[in-house]
Amino acid sequence: MAIINTDIKQKTIKKEVSLDGVGLHTGKDVKLIFKPAPENFGFKFKRADLEGEPVIEADANYVTNTQRGTCLEKNGVTIQTCEHVLAALVGLDIDNVIIELNASEPPIMDGSSKFFIEALESAEIVEQCAVRQEYVVTDVISYTDEESGSEILVMPSKEYQVTTMVDFGTKVLGTQNATLNHIADFKNEISDSRTFSFLHEIEMLLENGLIKGGDLNNAIVYVDKELSPATMEKLKIAFKKDTIAVKSNGILDNLTLHHPNEAARHKLLDVIGDLALVGTRIRGKVIANKPGHFVNTQFAKKLSKIIKNEKRNYVPVVDLNQEPLMDVNQIMNMLPHRQPFLLIDKIFELSESHVIGMKNVTMNEDFFKGHFPGAPVMPGVLIVEAMAQTGGILVLSTVPDPENYLTFFMKIDKVKFKQKVVPGDTLIFKCDLITPIRRGICHMQGYAYANGKLCAEAELMAQISKVK
Repeated sequence: MAIINTDIKQKTIKKEVSLDGVGLHTGKDVKLIFKPAPENFGFKFKRADLEGEPVIEADANYVTNTQRGTCLEKNGVTIQTCEHVLAALVGLDIDNVIIELNASEPPIMDGSSKFFIEALESAEIVEQCAVRQEYVVTDVISYTDEESGSEILVMPSKEYQVTTMVDFGTKVLGTQNATLNHIADFKNEISDSRTFSFLHEIEMLLENGLIKGGDLNNAIVYVDKELSPATMEKLKIAFKKDTIAVKSNGILDNLTLHHPNEAARHKLLDVIGDLALVGTRIRGKVIANKPGHFVNTQFAKKLSKIIKNEKRNYVPVVDLNQEPLMDVNQIMNMLPHRQPFLLIDKIFELSESHVIGMKNVTMNEDFFKGHFPGAPVMPGVLIVEAMAQTGGILVLSTVPDPENYLTFFMKIDKVKFKQKVVPGDTLIFKCDLITPIRRGICHMQGYAYANGKLCAEAELMAQISKVK
């Protein structure tokens, strides 16, 4: 498995766009506003109706409830039924958007992603400067829920694909399959597939005061039991209808299926929405057998953890014998540091968003004279300084005359030391932009590796200033 920077540019929307509707479970009127977001922002929900307008990231680790949809909770603030909105964003290949709500739940609309797709397209999708990261699957990763028999796995594939297989064990709705081979087909093949339920579930939900926003226009109801006169009356009241009947295909009236396998397609839509909570694009084929929000989000948590560890332990593959992009003399032409305080020897990679550099650690370093004589260890602060000098190359590469600038630290955060560095080690430094460079301010994530392992990491913020 590997996390790679692709050639694909990140995307957001050009302008704000809003939708109005009701929440499926709350029955409350709600306004949703999609807003443009900066690079590397991801998807975040904002509760505009609460004090301080708290924000909840679309992150699998915030999932708290999956009973009737995927619910996120952070610091006591909740977002219910987030999956249809997230599926639309992934389905349109968007990376960064703020989803602002004035209630706890997005509007259910017709129970699909169709109206969210239309709104986002009307807001115009635009490319950003930063490139997208992808998690390339090289081994099978799976999760099984022993209780329900549900299983979901991802296997290697050239692109993101999803197959769902559902078996409800009822006469009215038996075994169905659905497959999405290209995410670009989501809009036409999957987005209009509506949520569904069985009559026995509807009765239970109504008795418990749930699905207050439900009507026959936003949920397919499969009648899996005989419809008694008492149930008929309850449904008339709940759905605000004078008459209710069952169609020949076993569905309550007022609805025509968009697809013969609409239930399986909606389950596929849910899988895409729930796996958006991983927070990183996946290059692999997902196969879900009897999927549901619980198994989907448990799998998303597992993937998220694997990817986080992969990012932390990922050692850049650098051929130390190759011709460097910059040798020490070229580095000195750009950086003002000199021996003994110049702490990098070579630069191997340099792009708009990342840089990779190297330092050979020898016993001749000045700092070994007094740092643990008899057991020399490179001081952690100097590892961070070397990391920052590598990042300095990245920020100074944005100006035509780097020799006329100095680089100053503004902030060092989340510093962690994992392994000691000793004489004879070769240090590899990698710095990635967290946000685009603006007004000479560079905010980056830095990593230092030695002996094939991560030895230090830190968030760095620096500013370049012209020498007067």
